[in-house]
Amino acid sequence: MSFMNKMLASVGIGAATIDTILTKNRFIPGEEVSGTVQITGGKAAQPIGSISIFLMTEYIRESDDKKYREQSAVARHRVSDSLIIQPGEMKKIPFSFRIPFDVPLSIGHTPVWLKTGADIKNAVDPSDKDYITVNPGPLVRRAMEAIEGLDFVLRQTTCEAASRYISGRLPFIQEFEYVPTGMFRGKLDELEAVFLSDGSSLEIILEIDKKARGLFGMLEEAMDMDEKHVRLAFTERELQDTSILSSKITAAIQRFA
Repeated sequence: MSFMNKMLASVGIGAATIDTILTKNRFIPGEEVSGTVQITGGKAAQPIGSISIFLMTEYIRESDDKKYREQSAVARHRVSDSLIIQPGEMKKIPFSFRIPFDVPLSIGHTPVWLKTGADIKNAVDPSDKDYITVNPGPLVRRAMEAIEGLDFVLRQTTCEAASRYISGRLPFIQEFEYVPTGMFRGKLDELEAVFLSDGSSLEIILEIDKKARGLFGMLEEAMDMDEKHVRLAFTERELQDTSILSSKITAAIQRFA
């Protein structure tokens, strides 16, 4: 192999390429994702330090009244250790890993994707990006249906930097913003919900934003004192009964509405 080809490969020209092939692209949290990473050699032999797959998403961070869009890795899976890919050679490496339960859902404009990257010394790292869809698991789905059954309509879903009220292993949380159209219309401006599930239990954190009434209400709204936070915990058994789920959510909202 000529010196010129080696030099071009070192700057990413004629270098190895990576393609990740998934068995499917729709999942729920906690489900296994599997597939094959295909590496194709370029014009020169290249040592690859390691190959990893990152489960990625985006969230919004506010600073000095400005909004910034950040990327965050929800999970990382190491596909292989160091190897050498020869010119024109093709290697196929199978992989599988479980999607964490705190992965954001693909609702609204929340992107979730797999990024496959290879560590190649002194070279442009080849990478591959594959978007996936993450749907609600059964427990979160029941909770969302219960809120919608109380005549709330989902307005938007956003991933935002974690607040002082909610923190976890990730630097962000996914918020579901609902507007009332039924019994709470005129009492609430909006209802924000965060769903935290491990697959067998569920916690819902509600931010209840009541509608301003009178001078004191307007002062509360101006100082963000009109927003109340409630944490509700449910077992899997409780979530089987829609009436229990709905009544607990209703009672929590009525305390502050």
